[in-house]
Amino acid sequence: MANHKSSIKRIRANAAKRLRNRYQAKTTRNAIKKLRATTSKEEAATLLPRVVSMLDRLAKKNVIHKNKASNNKAKLTKFVNGLA
Repeated sequence: MANHKSSIKRIRANAAKRLRNRYQAKTTRNAIKKLRATTSKEEAATLLPRVVSMLDRLAKKNVIHKNKASNNKAKLTKFVNGLA
């Protein structure tokens, strides 16, 4: 158990941040799956900017690595452009 007041507070803050990060990461993964399941080019084109924004936000806060976000954005953009 933590002995200092500041370390107790840090444990609480880290737990709250962990929950928030897990929620946002899971929401982003679900959005990526939804985009990949789309067959309509118009619908995919409207979803893509929202998913890219989510990935950028996660990378900015170091929830995921910036290169992972970049790879995901590139693959999703290629997927959307390849839809007929």
